[in-house]
Amino acid sequence: PAPAPQLPAVFPEGAKIGLVNLQQIAQLSVDGKASTARVQALITRKQTEAAAKAKQLQDNQARLQQGGALMNDAARAALEKEIERQTVEAQRFEQDAQAEVTELQTQLQGSFQEKLFPVLNQMVQEKRLHVLFSAADAGVIAGDPGIDLTLEAIKRFDAATAAKAAAPAAAPAAAPAAPAAPAAKP
Repeated sequence: PAPAPQLPAVFPEGAKIGLVNLQQIAQLSVDGKASTARVQALITRKQTEAAAKAKQLQDNQARLQQGGALMNDAARAALEKEIERQTVEAQRFEQDAQAEVTELQTQLQGSFQEKLFPVLNQMVQEKRLHVLFSAADAGVIAGDPGIDLTLEAIKRFDAATAAKAAAPAAAPAAAPAAPAAPAAKP
């Protein structure tokens, strides 16, 4: 039988230090999963485009290898030039694709942190912590498992992002009615 899932440890009363695993929040939160899916979709699209370009290049290289001796000089030179152009284009495409992925990751990470940090700051205030560490960066070797606030942060972050997503949808319905036209003067 599978072991029963463990409940998170209780936050120790009077603790002034907390830890969160930002990577785990990014992996398990709804917003983090959506961001990861966007990056993966871009990577997949770029890989598909690169594969199509590589196939065209391979086809031209095979054509040159198999029939290059039978081609006239002008046709062979044109095909060699096309292969060279495709090779350079493939290298540029790879660099541009990597830059685009990196840019999207940076943008999404900034947006993620912009939404997450107010939630973490609220937790710090509510729990009266002196400091909240990033578990990956803190260098903690051992500690009370109760000071790990990652799961609580994920729950709060998901709730906060869901509330913000629902707020714009509810705002038009809650908009005040247009003011009545002034009564005509007799």
